[in-house]
Amino acid sequence: QFTDMIVTQRGFQANSRTIQTSDQMLQAVLTRKR
Repeated sequence: QFTDMIVTQRGFQANSRTIQTSDQMLQAVLTRKR
């Protein structure tokens, strides 16, 4: 059960990092359009 918690946490960290990257890319695209 403890290992499940760690695996879930790792997956959550990876997901938030991916979201952060796509957010930055989106902002870069929006900035270029102006």
